[in-house]
Amino acid sequence: MDQKKIDRINELYHKKQEGTLTEEEREEQAALRAEYIAAVRNNLRNTLEHTSVQEPDGTIRKLRRKNTQ
Repeated sequence: MDQKKIDRINELYHKKQEGTLTEEEREEQAALRAEYIAAVRNNLRNTLEHTSVQEPDGTIRKLRRKNTQ
């Protein structure tokens, strides 16, 4: 996500605090927030996929995806 979009999220937040947010701006804010959250999750997932753990015996293993069934 680029800095312009982050700045716009902050701008809409401050406008909401003032109580002058229109319905169109609320929809824009929701869409931008959803995009931001998706980007953060993607970055975290990517970081975890490239993380290794060193065991007490010195062996190194990659993190595995947890089964959530």
